[in-house]
Amino acid sequence: MEFLLFLLRRVLWSLLVLFGLSVVIFFIARAMPGDPVRLALGPRASAEQVEQLRETLGFNQPLIQQYGIYVAGLAKGDLGRSLLTEQPVAQDIRQTFFATFELVLSTITIAFVLGVPLGVAAARWKDRWPDNLVRMLAIFSAVTPSFFLALLLQILAGYVLHILPTTGRLPPGMAFAADITGLLTVDSLLHGRLDVFGESLRYLLLPSFALAAATMGQIARITRSSMIDVASQDYAEAGRAFGVPERVRVFKYMLRPSFVPPLTILGLEFASMLGNAFVVELVFSWPGMAAYGVRTIMQKDLNAIMGVVIVSGVFFVLVNLVIDVLVGIVDPRIRIRGRR
Repeated sequence: MEFLLFLLRRVLWSLLVLFGLSVVIFFIARAMPGDPVRLALGPRASAEQVEQLRETLGFNQPLIQQYGIYVAGLAKGDLGRSLLTEQPVAQDIRQTFFATFELVLSTITIAFVLGVPLGVAAARWKDRWPDNLVRMLAIFSAVTPSFFLALLLQILAGYVLHILPTTGRLPPGMAFAADITGLLTVDSLLHGRLDVFGESLRYLLLPSFALAAATMGQIARITRSSMIDVASQDYAEAGRAFGVPERVRVFKYMLRPSFVPPLTILGLEFASMLGNAFVVELVFSWPGMAAYGVRTIMQKDLNAIMGVVIVSGVFFVLVNLVIDVLVGIVDPRIRIRGRR
C-alpha cells in the first residue's frame, strides 16, 4: 500500500510538471519575435494569403483560447501541423525521435557499463594509482565539451585511422526500414539482417562515445564517493572483521547500498540527453530529433518547436518516474521519506 501511494504521488507530480511545461512553452513560443506565418509563406505571399493562413491556424484568436485548443489537441495526441513541412508535427517527430532515442540508449549503456566498474575500482584502491587515474579521466570528461570530443573522435577514428564511419546511421546504398521498434539495431536483429546490425553498430559507436564521456565520468565519481561512504559504515567494517572475502564485501555489502546515487544521475542524464544530443547529432549528421529541434527554432516553426519541447518533457518525466520507482524498490527508505 505504501508503494502504491508513493507511485501515485509521483504520477500526480509528473502530470503537474507537464501542465506547467505546456503553459510555459506555449506562451514563450507565442512571444517569439517575427511572424511565423509570413516566414512559412515566404516574402512573396500577399496579405490576404497571410491572413487566411493565420485564421486557419487560429493565430488570430485570443491567446487563452489558442492555449485551450492546443491542450485539447495534446490530449488526443495532436501536436498541430508544421508551418514549413505542412505535415503533422507528430509525424515529423516520429521520423526523427527513434534515431535520437537509439543514440541516447547506446550512450547511457556505455556510460553505465564503463562508469560503474571505474568507480568500483577507484573506491577499492582509494588513493592509489587506479583511483588517481579514474579521477583524472572523470575530470577530463567533465571539462571537455561534447562537440570538441565529437570532432576529435571524428578526425582520429574516421579520417586518420579509418576504422569507423563518421556520418549517418547506415552506409550509402544500404536501405533498411526499422518498422517494428524504430531502432535499427533491434529491428535488424528481429528481421535477421546481421549485416545491417553490424553496420548500424559501427555507425553508432563514435557519436555514442562522444556523448557518453561526461556521463561516464559523473557515474564513476559518484559511485566512488558512495562506496567510500558505505565502506566506513559499521556493517561494512564488521564484514572485514569476520573475514568476509574482499570481493564479496565490495560487491555485496558496498556496491548495492551505493547504487541509489548513480541510478539517480543515470536517470537525469538519460532524460536530459534527449535534448542535449543536438551538438553530437550535427557533428555526425545523425538524423535525430535534437537536430530537428534546432532546425525548427532557426525557422521559427512554432508548432514544431512546441512539439519537440513537449515530447522531450514527456520523455524526461517518464524516465524520472521510472527512476523514482526503481530507487524506491532498491531503497525503501526513499518511500518512507516520501510518505512523510
